[in-house]
Amino acid sequence: MKTSLEITAEPLPQDLAFLSGSLTAFNDADVGASGRKPLAVIVRDDHGVIVAGISGYTAWGWLYVQWLWVDERLRGRRTAAGMLDAAEREAIARGCHRAWIDTFNPVAEKVYRRQGYQPFGTLPDFPIGRSRIFLQKKLPS
Repeated sequence: MKTSLEITAEPLPQDLAFLSGSLTAFNDADVGASGRKPLAVIVRDDHGVIVAGISGYTAWGWLYVQWLWVDERLRGRRTAAGMLDAAEREAIARGCHRAWIDTFNPVAEKVYRRQGYQPFGTLPDFPIGRSRIFLQKKLPS
């Protein structure tokens, strides 16, 4: 089989969908279906504007929080804690037993630790001058 290698900063959506589907099929055959399901927690103000939110998913019994953002005006008010609590409750309802999150922000790391997350890995200088911390938490059954 002759092949060619292509590098692009603008991959075609159908190419990404093909890769995602192919890897999903491989993993399903290897370890069983993931049951991957998106999970979001959205906080809106009284005008319906998003002022905080979580985006992630559940799969293989884990909650992964990919994005967590809180508007500056709400920081320090336990908004992140409330959103994490809500996401964890939903994950438990979906049968999850653990959760994980990562950050390179020292303030966010403290928030996650207060929520019971414990570090399990670090990437130094990601970005330069910071460390990316990976944290996990056992969810109650």
